[in-house]
Amino acid sequence: MVFEGRIRLCWVLFRVVFLIIVAVAASFRANAFTGTYGINYGRIADNIPSPDKVVELLRADKIKNVRIFDFDHSVLEAFSGTGLELVVGLPNGYLSNMSSSPANALDWVKQNIVAFLPATHIVGIAVGNEVLGGSDQELWGDLYGAVTNIYNATKQLNIDSIVQISTSHSSAVFNDSYPPSSGTFSSNLMQYMKPLLKFFSQIGSPFCLNAYPFLAYMSDPDNIDINYALFQNTSGIYDNVTGLHYDNMLDAQIDAAYAALEDVGFGKMEVIITETGWASRGDQDEAAATVENARTYNYNLRKRLALRKGTPLRPKILLRVYVFALFNEDDKSGPTSERNFGLFEPNGSIVYNIGFKGLQSSASAKGQGADGWERRYSSSWLACALALFLLFRP
Repeated sequence: MVFEGRIRLCWVLFRVVFLIIVAVAASFRANAFTGTYGINYGRIADNIPSPDKVVELLRADKIKNVRIFDFDHSVLEAFSGTGLELVVGLPNGYLSNMSSSPANALDWVKQNIVAFLPATHIVGIAVGNEVLGGSDQELWGDLYGAVTNIYNATKQLNIDSIVQISTSHSSAVFNDSYPPSSGTFSSNLMQYMKPLLKFFSQIGSPFCLNAYPFLAYMSDPDNIDINYALFQNTSGIYDNVTGLHYDNMLDAQIDAAYAALEDVGFGKMEVIITETGWASRGDQDEAAATVENARTYNYNLRKRLALRKGTPLRPKILLRVYVFALFNEDDKSGPTSERNFGLFEPNGSIVYNIGFKGLQSSASAKGQGADGWERRYSSSWLACALALFLLFRP
């Protein structure tokens, strides 16, 4: 009886500390990204490691920020107690259901987010992916309602200060993006985009962009210098309107997004890259999809992020990027390149060397946390230490 009582006390203390952390965080807006580097963990494959092994891999290479495209419970459970920070995806197929019913949104947040807190550090919900400008125009009208209902559910459940709500856009939302100062949103999307931007501005969420210099280069290889797309030495481009110089395409794509935001009155909103990458293999008409180009892009991207600086137009706003993707995904449809964006092979080894180790040295990684997580969650360790003391004291 005494032992069972101490177990209950341990759990109560843990929950109390979590509620204290939430209360302290309530005066701040949710921030789903720590540092500058993150990765997308896609799972459209039949041969990738189990979620537990994926956690080993991420911790071995100290990749802390992770995005998934759904809310699979086996993944959420595997991330429990790891210190890794997870953005959970609400797939496009759920948007209509969430938009039409606040009750549905509340139930979804309870079952798939709150149920896993605080052990699993869910820091964000990505509501849909590349909806605006996509082929399913019915979803365009569903997006705003789904976003607001999901956010209101987090607010009702008192987790809005620790779980950030966002949605990611493709380049299809832009009418123009070259030069960067000419960035504007497509006029046919404005009735959907402006309310969304206004809401995100109110709750402190960023503009999330999926930006692929690989795709831009592939669309016009005769007029785009591949070195410019790969962060290699190049003369780059000058924007005559702003007088700014760009030595790589990703910076230019981001500043085009900033220009578009400024054009509609949201110039202070941060832009975060939620997907970028380069395919290591492609079809015959995808000549740029090579291992060497993929290695060059991702290695130079890591170097670019290590500088901890912004873009030419927003030099003081730290650039934050989620790389696509963790694994090559063999069940994806489309051209060969779609199945070959991964940094790691299905067995956990590296596809090419950009400084990661892979699972080959995972045994030594079990005692390592993701970079910086110990500092952020030291209060949780304190609670556990106190609970263990009470549990096992004579």
